[in-house]
Amino acid sequence: MNRRDFVRLGCATVIGAGKLRPAFAESLALRQVPKATGDTADFSLRIAPTLVELAPQVVISTIAYNNKVPGPLLRIREGQPVTVDVANDTDVPEFVHWHGLLVPSGVDGAEEEGTPPVPPHGRRRYQFVAKPAGSRWYHSHTEAMLDLHRGAYTGQFGFFIIDSANDPGRYDQEIFLALREWQSFLTTADPDEQRPDPNDPMPEKPAIPDSRPDGLEVGAPLYSVNDKMLGAGEPLRVRPGERVLMHLLNASASQVHRIGLFGHHFQVIALDGNPVPTPQLVDVIEIAPGERVDAIVEMNLPGVWILGELRNAARQAGMGIVVEYANQVQSRPQWLPPAPARWDYTIFGKTAAHPAPDEAIDMVFEKVPGGPHGINHWLVNGKEYPHEREFVFRQGRRYRLVFHNRSDDSHPVHMHRHLFELVEINGKPSSGIKKDTVIVPAFGRVSVDLVADQPGLTLFHCHIQQHMDFGFKALFRYA
Repeated sequence: MNRRDFVRLGCATVIGAGKLRPAFAESLALRQVPKATGDTADFSLRIAPTLVELAPQVVISTIAYNNKVPGPLLRIREGQPVTVDVANDTDVPEFVHWHGLLVPSGVDGAEEEGTPPVPPHGRRRYQFVAKPAGSRWYHSHTEAMLDLHRGAYTGQFGFFIIDSANDPGRYDQEIFLALREWQSFLTTADPDEQRPDPNDPMPEKPAIPDSRPDGLEVGAPLYSVNDKMLGAGEPLRVRPGERVLMHLLNASASQVHRIGLFGHHFQVIALDGNPVPTPQLVDVIEIAPGERVDAIVEMNLPGVWILGELRNAARQAGMGIVVEYANQVQSRPQWLPPAPARWDYTIFGKTAAHPAPDEAIDMVFEKVPGGPHGINHWLVNGKEYPHEREFVFRQGRRYRLVFHNRSDDSHPVHMHRHLFELVEINGKPSSGIKKDTVIVPAFGRVSVDLVADQPGLTLFHCHIQQHMDFGFKALFRYA
């Protein structure tokens, strides 16, 4: 079968049988081991070129950790000191960012914060305390610009689970699913088929729309869950009545994904690794680059199903995985779209009042369509990065950050080294939901509260690589 036929028919076949694929298995986690000497690291990562077989006759070249995509699952108890040795077998400097962890600027893995790079053909040791508990992850934080073979466009990402002593573990199986696209290219087409609902509130929409044509966006022809396209790997094998804990990660460089599994419901228990105040059942999970969703799925509809992206083009190009119940003779997996649903963070929160902030900081996001080289550029409060001492925290103070998105794109914005609490989304209040990345809808407004309790330089940016590279970032400093 050639590549084109495989992509077209990806959902039609399941290869192999037997045990759960090791890529999903908790047993492959690199757990912390007792140090034999003061020089022994808990974990070791090696950055190097590798080949990834997404499907038969579909083999790509990328950069990865330890020759696997995702990289090794790192797992440790909350509060434990961690030492990670990173070797860089490439010709360019690299940074490893510990996304969602509360770590000092010097080891956060961001050049803007002053973290030293892992030099070409060199090594670097990262040392920090593992906190807070929950689903975290690690990934490259290297600038890519027009080189779509660097940074988040590569396979440099992996799960980092910090276990809490209070986790009751009420599930039968635990799986790790990273959503990815491959072979990125520049295009005038919008990769996201789902445009904003005209009935959605758009408090930041200008009275006179910008008539300038958009510049180039980043698209991709191939998709995968972990390292396999739909139909190429072994299925997730389940039994009726099982409770499956799914750790979902959007490790994409550019695209929001919407995932469904017909006849099943996702009980969302944590967002970005942080337990939600009000777990809820949903039929569709929307997850943006940088976000994580932890959900329990009760297996109560025997058959052979596809858990996949709602967009037909993305799913048929690989964004999905087969879920197979035990003792099923049906050979062809079924895809049936779940009922239409709008993603709403606030259903997982409460409506309690928030303490009054000590200070409010407004951040206005704007697009400059089709700039140099035909690439869109991005402004925060009228400027591209850097912002000289414009954003300053004072330790211990509570800040309300108000994100005004005056563009027609949704933006997953990420704050390094801190957690924030959702306060309001397009006028709808919420409390109790802690995150490190949040989607600010097109022409939308989101308010979050943050306590300045992590002194040091702190990077804020859109987690879409192209947007970050072309201006959409700012540096917060502590006074």
